[in-house]
Amino acid sequence: MDRKVIVREYVITTFGLVLTALGLVMFLIPNGIAAGGVSGMSMILSSFTKIPVGIWMYILNGILFLIAFLTIGFDFSTKTIYSTFVLNFLVDFFDRIVPIWRYSKEYIHGEVDMILATFFGVVLTAIGMALTFSQNSSTGGTDIIARIINKYFGSSIGVTLLFIDFTIGFSSIISFGITKAMYAILAIMMNGVMIDFVLHGIEMSSEVLIFSEKIDEITNFVLNKLKRGATKLPVVGAYTGKERMALLTVVRRRQLAELIHFLKEVDPKAFVVIGEVRQVLGEGFRRIEKAL
Repeated sequence: MDRKVIVREYVITTFGLVLTALGLVMFLIPNGIAAGGVSGMSMILSSFTKIPVGIWMYILNGILFLIAFLTIGFDFSTKTIYSTFVLNFLVDFFDRIVPIWRYSKEYIHGEVDMILATFFGVVLTAIGMALTFSQNSSTGGTDIIARIINKYFGSSIGVTLLFIDFTIGFSSIISFGITKAMYAILAIMMNGVMIDFVLHGIEMSSEVLIFSEKIDEITNFVLNKLKRGATKLPVVGAYTGKERMALLTVVRRRQLAELIHFLKEVDPKAFVVIGEVRQVLGEGFRRIEKAL
């Protein structure tokens, strides 16, 4: 793989991990919102001991990787191992080594609005995790438990992971009380929706099918201006019986407006069909080996 591509992937992944750590340390951890995952488990355990959340994350992830090695084999990617332990380090760094500002009574000198804490905590962590996922990486943690259960019981990894996160959220009642446990459940639900929303936005493209008398000019614009591939399709009008060429292309959302503006100038009578595409694999888009 091209070294520049590898560096870019790790830079984006690291930026995503920083955002995730900031969301945890600034909003979720100080307010006892155990929104699932190893971080949630660590928050619960930390409330009963003097061991910081970041250290508990090291311990739990280390144990989980060891269990995974003994039960399902060590088949995790280098980026997943990197992401897991860099996130641990960042949480510990921002929380204990070089403490940063956080949304808590001690820092704002007033009452904390739990809705705001939940919302901004979820936004930061979800965007960060979505960026990490978009680079074909994972933060390990409870994913490992879900994979082990999947191997031995055949249950869906997605459903199992959601069940584990909800269990952690409910379990936080013993540490932080029922109200914060309810906020934790809310955060878990919001997190899933937010991650899907961000990933959907990152991957979203538009499929465009164009019928026009000036198809050659439009093809030239797509290939040379937008730098996108295109396919000419021979078509026959059902009403007129005339044979002509149609153009099929896929463009990024930001390029769609540029294409439509060009069509308005070149052929205002063009017939255009536009559809949203969740994911495009291949040249110019996401590499097929990174498909979700």
